[in-house]
This record gives sequence, C-alpha cells and structure tokens, in this order.
Amino acid sequence: MRIVVKVGTSTLAHSTGRMNIRHVEDLVKVLSDLKNAGHEMILVSSGAIGMGVGKLNLPGKPSDMPTKQAAAAVGQCELMYTYDRLFLQYNHTVAQILLTGEDVDHTERRENFENTMERLLELGSLPIINENDTVATAEIKVGDNDTLGAIVARCVKADLLVLLSDIEGLYTADPRKDPSAKLIPVVEEVTPEIEALAGGVGSGLATGGMATKLRAAKMVAEVGCDMIITNGEHPEVLYDIAEGKAVGTRFIGKK
Repeated sequence: MRIVVKVGTSTLAHSTGRMNIRHVEDLVKVLSDLKNAGHEMILVSSGAIGMGVGKLNLPGKPSDMPTKQAAAAVGQCELMYTYDRLFLQYNHTVAQILLTGEDVDHTERRENFENTMERLLELGSLPIINENDTVATAEIKVGDNDTLGAIVARCVKADLLVLLSDIEGLYTADPRKDPSAKLIPVVEEVTPEIEALAGGVGSGLATGGMATKLRAAKMVAEVGCDMIITNGEHPEVLYDIAEGKAVGTRFIGKK
C-alpha cells in the first residue's frame, strides 16, 4: 500500500514545545518497519513552529507572522535533523519537501511535485513533507497539515491517509466534555450531520481540529482514498491499520 501518515504537533511535541523524544522515536521505528514490509510510506509532519517555540524559549505559540515564521525556520532544522538521524539508524533515507498553497494550485508546479514524489518513492526514499511556514502568508497558505495531508494523498494517488491526532477518532460528541460520547468506527460519507460533530482546535500548539480533518476526509474520498483518524500516542497502531484492522474512525473513499 501507498500510505500517507500525517502526524500532528500534539504527537511530536510536549506542551512546552520541546520534542517528545519517545513518541518521535517510536513513530520512526514503526514507519521504518512498515517500509521494510514493502509499503510505500510518506510522512506529513507538523511540529516546526512548535519546536521553534521550544528552541527559542518563547512563552507560547506566537501570534504575529514574523515570529511564527522565525520559529518555523528554527524548528524545521531541528525537526529534519532528528528525522534524518533516527531513520538512518534503520537504513532509510529521508527527503524534505516544503510546500505552499501556490505549489499545488499552479498546474506545472503541482506536476513537478508529483513527478519528484514518484521518483523519490522509486528510489526508496521516505519523503517528509511540511508546509513552508517560513514564506507562506495568508494568500498562499494551505493553512493546516490535515489539509496538506489530503493534498499530498491526492497528488501521489495514495491508498490510505492516516491522521495521527490527540483523539481516538470522530465521536458522537466531544469526549473531553461528554463522558457518554461514543466513537464512530466507520463513516461512509461526510454529511452535514457528520460535519456538525466537529469541535474546535485541540492543543495550544496545534492549528487543526476535527473540522479540518473532516474536510481532509472529503478531499481524499473524492479520489477513492480511505482516511483514518486515530490517536498518535502509540504509533504501533499503524501496524493494525496496515493489516486492515478496525482502528479509530475510517472514512470510506468513493470507489
């Protein structure tokens, strides 16, 4: 299978912005093992701004664009250095690609991206993709990595998009507020009723929320790609997903 895995800041970093070393090491180990098993793995990774916040010792996520972009520039170095070092332990070569909205909206640039991705996968590399937060402004910004994950999944014709989040999946209500909320295991179609279940943004360092995940599900369903939302606290869950077991919430692509 060709699998795009999107990992959120809440999985990669502690609330301080500093890297969650155990989670990142576990994630790299599982992705490497799945790649060894013959799957084509693509990682869409958040975390650059969050790690920049930690490395620059800022009090929290900045609200102004120049400081956000400065934090992204510092954090992206840390993020890729860590991925490169950890994947190398399992003899896997990573490739960094930073995108803006313009790169996928412009036909020729999108085709260049798609061709590069195909060649990287043919060469056995593991592409790691993030938004180019150091240059992206409101006009050219994808905005969140759930949407970016969906865009990547569509461009590479992935079989599956997995969103590793800080929640188990889509619930009938917000499980943080309503103890009677039940996990919805399968969604055949993202209807207005399903969209009404989306809450707000999760952790303080994150930019997404359930609404962006449902939008991502609609985007990939259109091209026949399934999507799964599940908790990224234990990356070993990817083994179950690769084996077709029921995990989190699966959104069924239109076949």
